[in-house]
Amino acid sequence: MGLGAARGNASRHAPADLLAAARDSPGTARRRLVAVGGYGRAELHPCSDIDILLLAPRSPDPRGGGAIEALVAFLWDIGLEVGHSVRTVAECAEECVGDVGVMTTLLEARLVAGVAQLLAAMRQALAPERLWPVKQFFEAKVREQAARHLKANDTAYNLEPNVKTGPGGLRDIQTIAWVAKRHFGAETLDGLATHGFLTVAELRRLEQAQAFLWKVRFGLHTLTGRREDRLLFDYQIRLAQSFGYQDASYTLAVEQFMQRYYRTVMDVSLLNELLLQLFREAILSESEPPRPLNARFQVRNGSLEAVSEDVFQRSPAALLELFALLQQNEGLHGVRASTMRAVAKSLWLIDEEFRQNPRHHRLFLEILRSPVGVTHELRRMNTYGVLGRYIPAFGRVVGRMQYDLFHAYTVDAHTLFVVSNLRRFAIPRYDQELPEASRVMQQLPKSEIAYLAALFHDIAKGRGGDHSELGAVEAEAFCLEQGLSQYDARLVAWLVRNHLELSITSQKQDIGDPQVINAFARKVGDGTHLDYLYVLTCADVRATNPKLWNSWKASLFRDF
Repeated sequence: MGLGAARGNASRHAPADLLAAARDSPGTARRRLVAVGGYGRAELHPCSDIDILLLAPRSPDPRGGGAIEALVAFLWDIGLEVGHSVRTVAECAEECVGDVGVMTTLLEARLVAGVAQLLAAMRQALAPERLWPVKQFFEAKVREQAARHLKANDTAYNLEPNVKTGPGGLRDIQTIAWVAKRHFGAETLDGLATHGFLTVAELRRLEQAQAFLWKVRFGLHTLTGRREDRLLFDYQIRLAQSFGYQDASYTLAVEQFMQRYYRTVMDVSLLNELLLQLFREAILSESEPPRPLNARFQVRNGSLEAVSEDVFQRSPAALLELFALLQQNEGLHGVRASTMRAVAKSLWLIDEEFRQNPRHHRLFLEILRSPVGVTHELRRMNTYGVLGRYIPAFGRVVGRMQYDLFHAYTVDAHTLFVVSNLRRFAIPRYDQELPEASRVMQQLPKSEIAYLAALFHDIAKGRGGDHSELGAVEAEAFCLEQGLSQYDARLVAWLVRNHLELSITSQKQDIGDPQVINAFARKVGDGTHLDYLYVLTCADVRATNPKLWNSWKASLFRDF
């Protein structure tokens, strides 16, 4: 019998057997055995811990302590990691008062053994009209998710992600389910469609993503023999094999497997954002009249909204205008769910004809030239699928891992971190982080040149050949299409082609040797090229892996 089957049998049979054995023990006969947490929602994996609650009609009788200890000891003896508590209904309510985590755990309570009246009494005591009203519960879970994402650097694309708690992981799906259960009593994800929050197609995407992540987590547990939720490099290779992936010409099996993983969590992140926005609109927002922005967009409850579902069909440029408006209107805090859906349905409009339209070129450059929100909106464009459609080469590296010991993120996540670093150099309040890079960046005549170089510097990875050279060719063609001057387009291409030069020369050659300096100076040519290359290099190295950046490299690049 496999580990998973053994644990499954134990989980099913042990509680009933033990309660039968303890039935005549003083102080235990009237307790109800309740599954909570992951056990409560029936989502155990081979090495998941087992959370149980012994629900008592009155304060625990010391005479029942031996039976409880026997129950817990037996569960540990058969290999289950058990977390247990013994509480009355009143004690459960008291524990929940200031702790949304306990409230969430008990929200998933499921009767395992005993009669149901006491569990029903607990549910009544924890009802939204008594504890944690829907609005407060929703706000607490959103804060909880934001804090968890912050620990992961706000990206799902770490190269060794956590399948359970990372952005776009299983916990993000559970957050949706918890809010839905608290709000309208949905017991399964199907309720999201039943109550009109998801379309049938969106529900299918969410269920498929959940099933894939469950398989990955199950594989991690069986592979390691413990509760391991991190997709570490060593496990990735073996899981890729067990999932049936094989090496291809320019793509390793593990890279194919991980790209599927990253694209799955990206989809979960998008659906999570969509649903939380829908819940926000249903739970928090008092309906207010829309405030028009222009003929295509309006503001409702602080969120940007298309005036109608067919706006993007009537005016495809609005697919880019959306992000420019978010930059230009400081009071906006997001996009209405209906508009997010409309964007997703309209991505097909971003075709070659769309990419050749001068109006669209101006809008894209307007986003890059904005004094605020460049990184935030580029990330939103990536999440919504717009960036990969507008720059198809970028779309091909979305979720593409870099299987080495240096890069901490996927190509697209790393690229957007480079842009983020460049933006920080451009903002005076961050001057103390890297003063010289900030000074140089803030004096550059055209910051969009640096951002374009960042977007293209790794865009050709995974194709075979020199990614710097291949990327430079694409960068120059793209910049000319966007209407940049020939000089600016060539500057962007030169930066992409040479984005590793300063780093390699300063770290691997003797920069005290005049010949080294002269050779590098000839390649750079002038101060403008050097300034752009310097800030791009600093931003690139800092975005490769936070652990690789240090004061020595900062001073080395500055002195060089």
